[in-house]
Amino acid sequence: ETTYFVSKNPYASFAKMAQWFAKQGASSYPPGISPMAVVDKTAKIPASCHIGPFVQIGPGVSLGERTVLLGQISIGEGASLGDDCLIYPNVTIYHDCVIGDRCIVHSGAVIGADGFGFAPDFSSQGGQWLKIPQTGGVRIGQDVEVGACTTIDRGAMANTMIGDGCKIDNQVQIAHNVVIGIHTVIAGCAAIAGSTTIGNYCVIGGNANFAGHLQIADRTTVSGGTPVIRSITEPGTHITGVFPSMPHSAWERNAAILRGLDKIRERIRDLESKSSDSVTKPD
Repeated sequence: ETTYFVSKNPYASFAKMAQWFAKQGASSYPPGISPMAVVDKTAKIPASCHIGPFVQIGPGVSLGERTVLLGQISIGEGASLGDDCLIYPNVTIYHDCVIGDRCIVHSGAVIGADGFGFAPDFSSQGGQWLKIPQTGGVRIGQDVEVGACTTIDRGAMANTMIGDGCKIDNQVQIAHNVVIGIHTVIAGCAAIAGSTTIGNYCVIGGNANFAGHLQIADRTTVSGGTPVIRSITEPGTHITGVFPSMPHSAWERNAAILRGLDKIRERIRDLESKSSDSVTKPD
C-alpha cells in the first residue's frame, strides 16, 4: 500500500524528512579530547565536546556544549564557538572570531584571515604598499553553514558580519567589513569586496561579483556570473548581467560589433539629425 505525504511546500518538507533520515544514520562523536590535540589550559571546553586529533586550541578559547572539532583544526586565541557546532578537518578559525550555535564549517575554510588592506605610499622615486592592521574580527550568527575552502576575512576596524541562517557555498570570498543579512544564500565562487552590505533573504548566484562599499536591498536575487558595480536599493530586485553563451564564431562577431558600438551610435545620431533636417514641414 502506497503512503502519500501532502504538503503546501513539498521541497521544504522533503528537506525536513531527509534531515530526519540522515540523523538516524549519523556518525556519533563521543565526548572527549584526543591525546593528540593541543589545548591551552585557559580554554573552556565542556565535557560534552569532541576534540579530534591534531586540533590546536589557543588561549582563552570558549566552546559551547556538544560542539565537535574533527582533526587538524586550528582555533586562535580568544575565539568562541556556540553549542552544537560541527567543524570539519583542516578548518582555521583565527583569533577573536565568534561563531554562533549550530553552525557547520566545512574543510579548508578560513575564518578571520587579514582583510586586503594596504595604503599606497608612492613618490616619483618609487614607494611601497603599507599594510593596514586588520584589528576587527568576524561574527557569524546561528545556524550558518560555510562551504569548503571559503574565506571570510576579518574587519579592518569593525567586524565582518554574517547573519543568522546564512548558507555559504564552497570557494566564496567575503572581504573585510562585509555585512550579510539573515538567511541569505551565496553560491560557489561568488566574491564580495570590502564594506559591502547585503540584505536579508538575498539569493546570490555562483560566480557573482560585488564591488566594494555597495548597499544591496533585502530579498535581492543576483544571477550567477553577474558583476554588481552599483548599489541596489529596491527590495526584491532580480538582476542579471551575464553575456549569453553562443558559438565562438558568433561571439567573435558580436565582440567586434561591441568594440565599435560607440561609433555606430554616433553614426545613427548623425543620420537621425540629417533625416530630421531633410523633412519638409507642411504649409
